[in-house]
Amino acid sequence: MASAQNPLLQDFIFPPYDVIEANHVCPALQSLLTKLENDLIELEKTVEPTWPKLVVPLEKIIDRLSVVWGIVNHLSSVKDSPEFRAAIEGIQPSKVEFQLKLRQSKPIYDAFKAIRESSDWENLSDARKRVVEMKLKEAVLYGVSLEDAKRERFNEIEQELEKLAQKFEQNILDATKKFEKVITDKKEIEVDLCERKFTVHVSRASDGPLNNTPIIERILELRLEKAKLLGHSNYAEVSMETKMATTDRAKDLIDKLHNASWGPAIQDMEDLRDFARGQGAEEANDLNHWDINFWSERLRESKYDLNEEELRPYFSLPKVMDGLFNLTKKLFGIDIEPAVGAAPVWNTDVSFYKVKDSSSTPLAYFYFDPYSRPLEKRGGAWMDVVVGRSCVISSDNISPRLPIAHIVCNQTPPTRDKPSLMTIREVEAVFHEFGHALQHMLTKQDEGLVSGNQGIEWDAVEIASQFMENWCYQRDTMLSFAKHYETGEVLPEDICLRILTARTFRAGSQLLRQLRYAGVDLELHSSYVPGGRESIYDIDQKIDKYAAGYYSYQWAEVLSADAFSAFEEAGLDNDQSLREMGYKFQETILARGGGKSPNEVYLEFRGREPTPDAFLCYNGLLPTIAA
Repeated sequence: MASAQNPLLQDFIFPPYDVIEANHVCPALQSLLTKLENDLIELEKTVEPTWPKLVVPLEKIIDRLSVVWGIVNHLSSVKDSPEFRAAIEGIQPSKVEFQLKLRQSKPIYDAFKAIRESSDWENLSDARKRVVEMKLKEAVLYGVSLEDAKRERFNEIEQELEKLAQKFEQNILDATKKFEKVITDKKEIEVDLCERKFTVHVSRASDGPLNNTPIIERILELRLEKAKLLGHSNYAEVSMETKMATTDRAKDLIDKLHNASWGPAIQDMEDLRDFARGQGAEEANDLNHWDINFWSERLRESKYDLNEEELRPYFSLPKVMDGLFNLTKKLFGIDIEPAVGAAPVWNTDVSFYKVKDSSSTPLAYFYFDPYSRPLEKRGGAWMDVVVGRSCVISSDNISPRLPIAHIVCNQTPPTRDKPSLMTIREVEAVFHEFGHALQHMLTKQDEGLVSGNQGIEWDAVEIASQFMENWCYQRDTMLSFAKHYETGEVLPEDICLRILTARTFRAGSQLLRQLRYAGVDLELHSSYVPGGRESIYDIDQKIDKYAAGYYSYQWAEVLSADAFSAFEEAGLDNDQSLREMGYKFQETILARGGGKSPNEVYLEFRGREPTPDAFLCYNGLLPTIAA
């Protein structure tokens, strides 16, 4: 197909999602990679250690590929097909090869190094310093300093890891599509089916042609080899290079969280056994994972008189979105309005929105794809970047390009007579992903390589998303959107309070579970020997006895809770104080992007170092610390 006719290669503000097909992918990427390869050769010939001669042309190369590949990747996630898979598998090696050339470019690396060592360094803005330091670190982590044979092996590893990651995701999607269970006996819906559901869920893609176990083992083996090529003893050390917290701070946090959760977790299990015994359960003295899930939900229903399924009518998607948009207007002074027909979409269920400031100036746009489509769409919820804010990539060479995002969820679709009705956990997921989108869309950073979520250390990326989650459990916010879809009746006050109280149900167990996942992750990437005497399942069982490990998600949870507590201190019932605190959060956490160290940005917002007290308090675990 001639490149002039290929929709992926057109100049567009909003991607032409309605006309892009699988057969456009390979021709578009082949043509684009050829052009970008020539651009890279030209840049390496003419590069100078100045912003116009180094960063501007480099950003244009990086941006063009990330936008086109991002569109392709997005469509494969929401509109999967054998044709899309074949197209991606066909072109992926060429894409990876080009990215490695770019990241390992010695002339580009030397130019960045010259800027870093120049007498003008101190005159650069914080954002530009961060770009330089980020690109130097990235080049080293991608093997710029490796000799020829080692670099060649490094590149082979990167190619294989990319293929394995793609195959892993495809296996999970295919295993999910493949499962079906016909129920003819009503009794099966109780505990017997819980075991089946649990086993099927946790064992997806773990045997037969869709088995991910050898893929996991091979990924771990390759990551270890890659780490050693880069001069590290394990992959955990490589990963730590791109994190916000120091190892000492991480260990201190893990110890505090473990100490706070251990006692309550043991009590949780005792309470669960007692309850199951009281209900005449034979398995009460030896609860399996599926038993724990089943009896936890029964105990929760009994203790708080709550049934998530029965509460769905109060959480309809249209009212939840109205509540979310009203909250963001109250906190950040922004308006969100539907922009029907302004941009092509990939499915008729997809909505498109414009984000404006208080003077109606457009700030950003986003797509929202809320409903489950199991045959073509991967599970879960996520936010992805379409394009980021950038002064280099500008349609008029005056104002920066505005950010555009995707927000994707997997909720129950509406029927002819009712809207999509949600559980509180699904509400939480929407608020979470919208928090990611806010950080992308409300950035004021014009340096494209560090705007929005770009260039932010991995353990700080979750702060804005988890901060927004906290608002789901704030009484006034919940009552603003919890209205019966048929009658308009507001969720009764007593039920609202029971939902808020139930948030801390089994909090010790839940936290310990997260720490366990962290422990498995750390062990697999630090001490595990691929092909050795212990399998990945042996490691999992060993960690089950507890090991303090990776902290990233917990670190973000602690910071987000600490940030939310600043709004509590300001007064949740004081709109003026909330707006002032919202402005402060907006101008720091949301606006700075990766243009300043997250530690500095957080200190600027909060006026002090973060503490875990608010997180532990919200989870009902603070008294343990005091004791």
